[in-house]
Amino acid sequence: MAASTVLNQRQHVGLQTLSALSDITTQFLGPTKTFKIIQDDATSESALVSSCYRVLENLELTGAVSQLVYETVEAHHKIYKTGSGCLLFMAGAWSRAALECLHREIPIAHIISAMSEGMTLCLSTFMQCVIPNKELYTKLKSQPNKSTVKDSANQQLSSNKTQRKLKLSRHFQEPEFENISITPKPKIEKTKISDIGRTLSHGYSEAMDLVVKASQIQYKEDLTFDVDKISICLLPCFAETHNCVLPGCIVPVCPEQAIIARNFKKQDLKVALIDGHLTSTFRHLGYNKAKRLQRVSEYSSSDGHQEEWLECIVRLLLNLEVNVLLISGVADEKLKDHFWKHNILVVEKMRLSVLKTFALSTGAILVSYATQLNSRCIGTGITVNLWKDLSNFANKSNYGTYLNISTIEKSGLVTVVLSSWVQGKLQSEEDAFLACAYRLHWALKDKSLLPGAGVTEMYCISELQKQAQLYASSHKTVPPRTAAGPYTGVVLQLMADGFIDFVTTVMVNTGKYSKVEARTVVVEQLHGLDGSVNSAKMAQMCLKDDEVDSDCNKSAICDNLTVKQEVWRKALDLVFLVLQTDAEVITGLDQKQLEQRDLMIL
Repeated sequence: MAASTVLNQRQHVGLQTLSALSDITTQFLGPTKTFKIIQDDATSESALVSSCYRVLENLELTGAVSQLVYETVEAHHKIYKTGSGCLLFMAGAWSRAALECLHREIPIAHIISAMSEGMTLCLSTFMQCVIPNKELYTKLKSQPNKSTVKDSANQQLSSNKTQRKLKLSRHFQEPEFENISITPKPKIEKTKISDIGRTLSHGYSEAMDLVVKASQIQYKEDLTFDVDKISICLLPCFAETHNCVLPGCIVPVCPEQAIIARNFKKQDLKVALIDGHLTSTFRHLGYNKAKRLQRVSEYSSSDGHQEEWLECIVRLLLNLEVNVLLISGVADEKLKDHFWKHNILVVEKMRLSVLKTFALSTGAILVSYATQLNSRCIGTGITVNLWKDLSNFANKSNYGTYLNISTIEKSGLVTVVLSSWVQGKLQSEEDAFLACAYRLHWALKDKSLLPGAGVTEMYCISELQKQAQLYASSHKTVPPRTAAGPYTGVVLQLMADGFIDFVTTVMVNTGKYSKVEARTVVVEQLHGLDGSVNSAKMAQMCLKDDEVDSDCNKSAICDNLTVKQEVWRKALDLVFLVLQTDAEVITGLDQKQLEQRDLMIL
């Protein structure tokens, strides 16, 4: 057994690495958003970061586990833009739980089985906490609010007194007032997109205000928001007070393109849209030739071929009377010179979703190659206006002029302009805005929310602990090495400890509690649970004092249903993958052989 102890403590390097990596997320959880500076010792270059994902992105990660962690977090961030810190934290917390299980000599098969059961229990628990968007305002005001119950009772008593006065009134005959009731109907206030946004700001109230403004510009209807039609324009050399939301698409252009745009003022222009690079050698994905492979005939005539291609494209666009060309890639420099001479505006590096929006609103057809363009592919109803000329402020960049490209027909396309004196903060501002935008996006897509500020986690902790006690009490007479019950109870309790670590870490980050004080408060809350969690109390514990005064009185804090579900699942999947890989590397056995070995030990 001594060898087994050494195996568990010293050779499960993957779980230990996962636990160590999760430590970098600690200060990025909760409402306190701190900045970190990461410096490269070799080049002395530095990066200003304020999120778990950006930290991992700027670190030199070596080893299979580190790469696996980064790829998992990156994949999650690309889809959801939020929750990466929680994902890595919970993966670290549950990896420590798995290490503790191994230290207690619990078989790997039982660890995985019990943790899977715990996850199923958690997911079923928080599905019972779901708040539909349409009932958000009503539920948040009454969950749990004892004064509401008391006020309701007093209101009913007052209504009864009023009813008695009506019955005694000489203006009513007995049959007519028998069923009369003047009890006021509860006023159901309609949930607005600003209400949902406020509950999901999570410390980014200014960024969420921009998101709400963007949704209001897009559509007049409530609870409608299209994140795919949002563009971001980063504006250096200005204070954050210049942040704004504008209809249309704001793009930086070089001085030559700006000259062309000035000639287009207040004109209805024709537009062509290309998804790809505008070069003679570009081939769409799946049609690229092998690199460094070229026929002699192609090599000898390559220059002539390019000139012929340039003339063909310019002639084609002139015949189609195209004024504006929007492309997702880059254009050939010589071709841009030709376009400038013929007063054709080219805007590069446009997002595909923006191009699709322009296609819908102008009637243009998106193509992969310029040679595919014909009269049916050209759109109309596009306008180009000079928004700002910042060429005097631009230091090294040639792109000091900003254009606003929009359509006559309302398309829902909106640009958020983000600015900062500190250029390194622009990335963090963009991340904060995208996090808020995607939280609102997923809230509307799910049509429901979860209680935030640790409330959902507290419910899960309570359920895991109850289930753990049931397993422990039902197997008191059974030897612990011959049944899975005691193992399951231990594992569920360790999973609950992981959630406790999460809630206490958020509380510590508010600056109001030490680690010991936070854990004491959480334990006291859990002992006082009677099937409900005090949302208002949790919000006070998990928010900074200034946020409690401003935001908490207006609304509660909520989390996204789908995002939280995916965060927990991916965190546990990451732990399982590392746990099983560790076991196979250490023992050289596959999962089936490991289970057989565990049975032999039993």
